Order: sequence, then structure tokens, then C-alpha cells
Amino acid sequence: MGMETAIPMQGADRSAAMPAAALPAATSPAEVWQRLLAEAAAIAAAEPLLKPFVTRAILAHDGLAPALAHLLADRLDDGMLGQERLASLAAETMAASADIPAAAAADLAAILERDPAAGRLSTPFLYFKGFHALTWHRIGHALWIGGRRDIAAYLQSRTAERFGIDIHPAAMIGRRVLIDHGTGVVVGETAVVGDDVSILQGVTLGGTGKESGDRHPKIRDGVLLGTGAKVLGNIEIGRGAKVGAGSVVLDDVPPCATVAGVPARIVGWCPGAAPALSMDQTLPLERDRDRDPPPL
Repeated sequence: MGMETAIPMQGADRSAAMPAAALPAATSPAEVWQRLLAEAAAIAAAEPLLKPFVTRAILAHDGLAPALAHLLADRLDDGMLGQERLASLAAETMAASADIPAAAAADLAAILERDPAAGRLSTPFLYFKGFHALTWHRIGHALWIGGRRDIAAYLQSRTAERFGIDIHPAAMIGRRVLIDHGTGVVVGETAVVGDDVSILQGVTLGGTGKESGDRHPKIRDGVLLGTGAKVLGNIEIGRGAKVGAGSVVLDDVPPCATVAGVPARIVGWCPGAAPALSMDQTLPLERDRDRDPPPL
């Protein structure tokens, strides 16, 4: 969001400006890669100024994982470790954990399905910092659980500095997750985020003080966390729930509930589809707020 579709010049290849069809949730890295290659070729033909960029980012590689490794390293390079070392670290970690490129492919498919600003697969791959920060987190998490906690902490620090998104490497995050815009998102050490979750900018999954141990929220599948929502403490946001923008949640939220306010209270129930998939951020009408919750 926040990116405008360019109007192609007369005679240019208009395919580069056309929206792409959504990908199925089970899309494999190989299928995503073939789509990225086709889109990158179209971009290079339509916009010669970007040909070196898309060549370096996509066309020069032979698969999703190596392309991701180099692109992520380019985005995070600060002159300390250097681009080559960061790319090697990312590539080696993804080679040791095939779940990372598979999760990245699923995340890209989810972005294309839920965010109309994406338009095509190459846009979030190349430009969306929420996707870049989440993929770096997946790499850092693998390093963290593998005992390389210092380098995982370094990656967390650099990602927070570079993208404005701070995710502790111990946090557990599922697949098909959208971090939309992402600026100001904070995810604490013992937080758990399920599959098919959408997180908007300014969301905090934090603790309530200086307690140690398991102290951060558990976000179940299909949850939508609205802009600026603060979810604090070791509480559970139930499957398919929606947290309204600017809300402060201090207690468990039942599955399928819509909560809003400071402190948050139940203001309605989901009508059917998981709110994270529909991206419906509206709150229910007053007359609908007291109806019975749907059967689980």
C-alpha cells in the first residue's frame, strides 16, 4: 500500500503494469520463482532503468532461496559484515532449513491475495519491508534455535534499525503471514503467531512489565491485528478474532470475536471468513454487537 501503479509509456510493454492473478496458498517455491522470473523479465523490458536492479535481484539467480539471500543481504548491509557475508549466512541457513523458503513463498502468496497494492508477486518480493523483515526473522529464528544466538541478536538489531520492525528471534511465527507496511511492529520473545495472520503497522505483541518466562501474547490462526493495536501479556487471541485499530488488549479474546477500545472489549463477532484473509478492518454496527457468537 502506498505505491501507485505507473502508467506505461506509449509503445512500452504493458504487461509489467498489469495486476497478477492471486496464487494459491499452497504455492511452492518453484512456482513462485517461475512467476518472479516472468515478471522480472517484463519489468526489465518495460523500464530499462530498472533492468540492472531486477537482474541482480532476480534474473541472475537460479531459484527463490539464492535470490532471497542476495536481496535480503543488499537490504540489510551496513558495511560491518558486508553484503557477501550476509548473503552467505542467509543462503546457508535456508539450505539447512527448507521451511524458510517455503514459508517465504507462502507469505508472498498471502500478500498478493490480501494486499491490493501488491498487484503482482515481484512487488512485495522487491520492495515490501514487512516481507523482508519477516524473512530475516525466519533466518534469525533458525539461527537462534540452532544455538547461534549472538548472530541472531545482531540480525534482529539490524532489521529493527533498517526496517523499523522489531521481532525477537525466539518468537514463533507461522506461514502465510502479512505484515502490512510494518513500521513500528514489535513482537516479543515468547510471542507466538499462527498461520494466516495479518498484522498492520504499529502493532505491539508485548509484555506487561519485568516478569520473565512466558510473558507475551499467543495469536491464533486467522487473526487480524489492526493498526496500532497493543496486545500485552501472556494472553490468547482466539482463532479468527479481530482487534480494532488503536486497541489495548489485556485479556484473552475468544475465537471469532471482534474487540476494540482501551481497554479492549468485545464489540461483535466475525460473520464467517477469517478477518485476516478478508482484511476487513471495520467494526460491526451497533445493532449487530449483541448477537450470539457463531458456532465454532
